[in-house]
Amino acid sequence: MHASKDISRLIEIMAALRTPVTGCPWDLEQSFETIIPYTIEEAYEVADAVERHDMDDLREELGDLLLQVVFHARMAEEAGSFAFGDVVEAVTTKMIRRHPHVFARSDADTPGAVKLQWDAIKAEEKRERAERRALRGTTETAKSGFLGSVHRAQPALSEAVKLQQQAARVGFDWSEPGPILDKIEEEVAELREALAAGQPEKVSDELGDLIFALVNIGRHVDADPETALRGTNAKFRRRFSHIETELERSGETLEGATLERMEGLWQAAKAIERAL
Repeated sequence: MHASKDISRLIEIMAALRTPVTGCPWDLEQSFETIIPYTIEEAYEVADAVERHDMDDLREELGDLLLQVVFHARMAEEAGSFAFGDVVEAVTTKMIRRHPHVFARSDADTPGAVKLQWDAIKAEEKRERAERRALRGTTETAKSGFLGSVHRAQPALSEAVKLQQQAARVGFDWSEPGPILDKIEEEVAELREALAAGQPEKVSDELGDLIFALVNIGRHVDADPETALRGTNAKFRRRFSHIETELERSGETLEGATLERMEGLWQAAKAIERAL
């Protein structure tokens, strides 16, 4: 078997890997549940390649992510549920339906109008899915209620943003950043109290409340929390790398350096960045 640009070759390869006896032992023992962590990891690696503007890596990571889709579809096909072609048909149907201003007739001619149209179509699709589940006799209590469209199987920061956005649609939201800053100060005070009381569970609870409030202020000032934190992570990497490099130049090690020594180098790294 040789490589190809045709998606059917990838589907054939996955089928071969999942063929009993002659297939790959590791691939054969996988399930939807065991593959999920890899699917999420590949999505993050796509994001990393984009942030680094590395098109070569992006091509590779998109392929890895596509493999995850093919893997899930193959397992579903084996279970008699659906195949890869059904996945493609479902998403093409959805995209055509959600873009009547492109593929049919619609008055939506601005980004705002398109967004309203998209939301209305999604709401209709949600109702149709609920009807299909009812006909199958299946229920999804975990996804019920107004917040039911916000999936739990996503990074907590993303879930927090989407929960807040959904609640804001019915007016459950702050009108400006000021009160949110007050809320953040309130949550910090409650976290201090929990720490002073030596209550680990309460500390965790208050920490979650503080993070949720920080996510809220980010949303109100159009600063995506995930993007903001990734930027800080990158900054931390740069500054810590400076510490490591400078210690090596002086014949020192990370393990042997004092906190004061490392803090001094950290401040030096900050000064260098600010001078650029």
